[in-house]
Order: sequence, then structure tokens, then C-alpha cells
Amino acid sequence: MTNYVISWHDSANHGGSKAKQDVEFFLQNEGAKIIDTPSGKINKILFTYLKFPQEIKNIKNSTIVFQFPSGKPFLRRKMLDSIRKSSNKLIILIHDIECLRLNHEDGREKENQEELNQLKNCDGIISHNASMTNWLRQQGITVPIVNLEIFDYDNPQPINLSTPYEGSICFAGNLAKSSFLNQLKLDHKMILFGSNPAESYHHNLFYKGIFSPNELPKRLTQNFGLVWDGPDVTSCTGPYGEYMQYNDPHKVSLYLSSGLPVIIWKKAALADFIEQNKLGIVIDNLNNLDNVLDRLSKNDYQKMKYNVDKISSGLRQGIYIKNAMTKILRIINKGEK
Repeated sequence: MTNYVISWHDSANHGGSKAKQDVEFFLQNEGAKIIDTPSGKINKILFTYLKFPQEIKNIKNSTIVFQFPSGKPFLRRKMLDSIRKSSNKLIILIHDIECLRLNHEDGREKENQEELNQLKNCDGIISHNASMTNWLRQQGITVPIVNLEIFDYDNPQPINLSTPYEGSICFAGNLAKSSFLNQLKLDHKMILFGSNPAESYHHNLFYKGIFSPNELPKRLTQNFGLVWDGPDVTSCTGPYGEYMQYNDPHKVSLYLSSGLPVIIWKKAALADFIEQNKLGIVIDNLNNLDNVLDRLSKNDYQKMKYNVDKISSGLRQGIYIKNAMTKILRIINKGEK
């Protein structure tokens, strides 16, 4: 049985696009074939409605990996319908679930239900982690599900060498939606990377520009990478902050694959992974961060750094997506759940 991965071209310099490209890269290395889609709105519509159904029909008794979500809702609906009508098995690899992230917004009932129906009507799902999988089960999704654990990261830059411990931090992402930064006051130095910076930040927060996902790791020479979201420093709140209880932020993989230990919200779904593998610090309130960093010994930091360097090698080789694919294929081919 051949595995196929649909390549949907998103905008450049976008973390979600990088995550999908890496999945394609690592699965292609394992023998999967790529179903390429064109760029441009009109070309995508024509492809989805005219060429894609025939292309899928010509593929027999294989496995199609759909990275969810990809494309506008009406295009996604058409593509998934075409796959389900074929002789092929459909695996949905989740990157985001909008009905989970935006579940507080009014007027999304129809979109939310359609999204859940799409997740219900496949042969298997690769979920981020146990928290997301539990939520999917609570929504009545009964198809086989395996957990990715963490996203891999195809990182072209050398792993950053250990730098003297001074408690320095970096933060990468869309700075406009990371409005907690406007409140953050630190004694330790923090370097910011990403789009939409504020006009100014408090003392010790320094903006250093925006870089592509492949170029950015070269700039991550600090001691830690911060994973936090929402408007508050005392907890991760709002739609994006609360979403961290279920998703695997791709920036965790960026930091770890670059050789940086992680500072992450204590209630985040990935906090257990960081804590159990001794890859950084979990914290419930950023107001306590200076004290935590001051108490950390140089020896304790070097132990974290050693653990991170070991796991970064696996992330760069795609071991998590490869293992997840092996597990889900074994289950759906045996008819298990």
C-alpha cells in the first residue's frame, strides 16, 4: 500500500506552513508520494473541482494523508468528499481545530459542526497529544486516533552550542496576538522575533526582526525559548492561551530543534512532555520568572541543555511523525480502534 500526502501551499514565512512542509518532507523520506496542488485562488478551485477527483480516482487502495485544515472550507469539503468516495483510506493529521480554538465565538455553530463531521468521517486521525485526543472523544469521534506527541522540525541550521547561563530568553511568533508582552517586565534579557511588533516594550525586551522558519534558528542563541499566549502574564488566557491546553505549539519544536530549553505554561498540554523529559521549565505565572531563573544553577541548566540536544536530533529526523504514521497504519489496516 502506497502512502500519499496532499501538499497544500500556504503563505510564506508562516509557522503553520512550515509544519506542513516538514510533514511532507519526513514522510516523503519514508517513501510517501506527494499530491501537489497549485498556487493561486482560481487555480486551486479548478484543481479541487476538476483535476483532484480524477487524480484520486486513479489512485487505488492506498492511504491519503490530509493535513487539517488545508484550504478554504468549501475546497476542503470537496477534497475530503473525493477521497472518501475513492477506494483509498483517509488519514487526517491535525494541525489546528478551529472549533476547539474558537469555541467561545458566537455564530460558528454550522462551521464547528462541519469541522467535527469531517473529523468523524475518516479512517484514522493523528492528534497532537492525549489532551486533544480526549477532547475529540468527548465530541463523539470514534475513529482510531494516535498521538503525535510533538511536531518534528526540519532544521537546516547547526544546533546552537551551549552559551554561558545568564537566564536570557527568546520569544518567536506573531507578536500582535502575544499581547502579554506589553505587560511583561523582566530583569532578565528577552529577545523578540516575529511579525507585528508593538512600538515599544518594557525594559529588557528587545525586538530583533522577522526571519523565515529556516533562517530563524540561527538567531536563537539565548538560554531559553518562551512558549506563552494570550493577553495576560499571570496565566495563558483568551482563545489562543486556553488553546495551549490542547495543542502542540510549533514554536516548541523550533526551540528544541535549535538546542534551546523551553519555558512553558504549567497547564499547557506539552508541559508534561517538557517536564518528564527535563527539557526546560514549567511555570504558572510570568511574574515569577525572574525568581525561577535566578534560582536555577548553571549545573541544572547544563543538564537541561544536554537533554534538549539529545531530543533535537530526533526532531530533525522526523521520528515523531514517522512513529505516528506507523502506529495509525497498523491500527486501520487491522481494523482496530
